[in-house]
Amino acid sequence: MKKAPDPVDRHVGHRVRVRRLLVGVSQEKLGDALGVTFQQIQKYEKGTNRISASRLRQIADMLGVPVSFFYEGAPRPDGGREEGAAEPASDLAANDVFWTSQDLQLVRAFQRITDHQVRRRIISLVEAIGAGTAPPDATE
Repeated sequence: MKKAPDPVDRHVGHRVRVRRLLVGVSQEKLGDALGVTFQQIQKYEKGTNRISASRLRQIADMLGVPVSFFYEGAPRPDGGREEGAAEPASDLAANDVFWTSQDLQLVRAFQRITDHQVRRRIISLVEAIGAGTAPPDATE
């Protein structure tokens, strides 16, 4: 019987996938840069194969983030989440399939906005739309 992937390995793998997609790097390109197959990258991203510390450093360098990026929001043994956690670990599997081209297009456009006040207002608007309520300061 196969053992389920460790929640932290799944979290780190998910963060690798998200960052890879955001910067527009294919699994094959990342694998070539690391000297592994794209299938190995798939296993890393699913958490079925653990990523060694040195390999994680290579991935971080390739994707332009610090190693700590991959642990942000990681589940802890006590069931809590690391500081800065955006989502529960149980949501990782569900969210993994929802990175569509539209999701990426939205995130990339959002990243280009430099005005922090505008960014906060966009977040409030999207959260209000998602909740089915009118955003604060909504004018018709």
